[in-house]
Amino acid sequence: MKSLLLRNDESTNSSLDFSKGITFKNPFVKISVIGAGIGGLASACLLATKGHQVMVFEKNSRVGGKMNIVEEEGFRFDTGPSLLTMPHLLEKLFSECGENLSDHLNLLPLSPICRYNYQDGTVFNCFEDRFNTQQEINEIAPEDSESYSKFLDYAEAIYNKTAEAFIYNPLYDFSDLKNLDLFSFFGIDAFSKVNERVDSYFKSEYLRKFFKRFTTYNGSSPYLAPATLNVIPHVELNQGGFYVDGGMYKIAETLFWLAGNLGVEFTFNAEVSMIEESKNRVKAIKVENTIFESDLIIANSDATETMLNLLPEHSILEKKKTKVRAIEPSCSGFVLLLGLDKKYNELVHHNIFFSDDYEHEFEQIFTEKVMPDDPTIYIANTSFSNPSHAPKDGSNLFILVNSPYLSENYDWNTKEENYTTKVIAKLERRGLKDLSKHIQFKDTITPKGFYEKYLSNKGSIYGTSSNKRYAAFVRPRNKSREVKGLYFVGGSTHPGGGIPLVIQSAFNAVELIERYEG
Repeated sequence: MKSLLLRNDESTNSSLDFSKGITFKNPFVKISVIGAGIGGLASACLLATKGHQVMVFEKNSRVGGKMNIVEEEGFRFDTGPSLLTMPHLLEKLFSECGENLSDHLNLLPLSPICRYNYQDGTVFNCFEDRFNTQQEINEIAPEDSESYSKFLDYAEAIYNKTAEAFIYNPLYDFSDLKNLDLFSFFGIDAFSKVNERVDSYFKSEYLRKFFKRFTTYNGSSPYLAPATLNVIPHVELNQGGFYVDGGMYKIAETLFWLAGNLGVEFTFNAEVSMIEESKNRVKAIKVENTIFESDLIIANSDATETMLNLLPEHSILEKKKTKVRAIEPSCSGFVLLLGLDKKYNELVHHNIFFSDDYEHEFEQIFTEKVMPDDPTIYIANTSFSNPSHAPKDGSNLFILVNSPYLSENYDWNTKEENYTTKVIAKLERRGLKDLSKHIQFKDTITPKGFYEKYLSNKGSIYGTSSNKRYAAFVRPRNKSREVKGLYFVGGSTHPGGGIPLVIQSAFNAVELIERYEG
């Protein structure tokens, strides 16, 4: 267990006035944060800004959680999120902590946003500019050109009806519900499935596959999830998707700096084994044989794992435990990191290689819970934007295939090597000629690896799935109803996975702390 105190007393005292904006009776409450993922870092920053004593306990040796990094043999790979959407939430976080985001991170729009490759050799480049994208659509599916704008307008309408009511709302008690517009609720298209609504707008399989792809951004299936998730294309295509110059991990690094500048203390290689409570209120956390007394606890650990494995057995009724066990995790992922001594002109920054039978692929992942025979493959090639991420004339490929969460149906101990070979061979057939001959560095991350490193529910990488009609609205809330003083943040809690929603979970938790602990 390694403790690191990042504190800059001079800058803290001169730049922040803790007498302003403090809403707590005791402004120096001892707060323990379990996990230094984006949710934990954001929570720590917000609470430290209000003058609290905050200590973050991280199981691994660096911050970021699933936003991680691998640097080997001159190659640099981001191994977590590859795109930033809704940057206003990150800007808000920095602003509330007395900083300007633009002073620390350079957000770059990408052109094209992504290149989509279909089985028949068709290539579709998607741009943030609608006109440019429609020019591409006119080449491959002119019958769907007008429908593209109509669908994005429909997606924007869903966002306008859900954002304030569900995304930016803790949805914890009656005060959060009383102002909801029920008419808006019935306009969010929750009674159709994603694929059904997409198919009703588009005739070509090119555009149908394109828009069904967005559901995977939160680890769900377009053939199971409600059409409400068609809001996701609006967030990327209308509001904009960005890359952080230098790599996405710079978000985690910068939040680490910000937290340290605010006086937050970090302890690494410190796996929390128990949350102690007394009279249904948190009392302390246990790390190895050391007890850390805590007035409040923020769990950035997976909500299911926290409730089932970190709380004393008597803290939650068996009926609630059964409900928690039934929470469906999102899908997981099989990650292949390839460092190459070659650049492929076929690849831009973000790339998709679609499978032939999309519905069968999702049937295998979510129903059969096995790896797809013919997977859709995503490739992030950040050396396209940052050449320093690979040696000269080389490239760094982060390759992701959606996979089922851990179950008895698929044994990664015996199948990892064969699936690695399958993915490389498929990419060679899809245009990356002689890929296997140019590999200088190779590594993999399986669902088993995701579970062992991050203790996410069954190895999920997006938190909780949205495969049921109202699943997106019934995720674990940001405050425990059973144990006072325990709050939840991260992708497994409300409002969901992805950088912006995880940051919003931190805002939700702090709002609830002020409401119930002040």
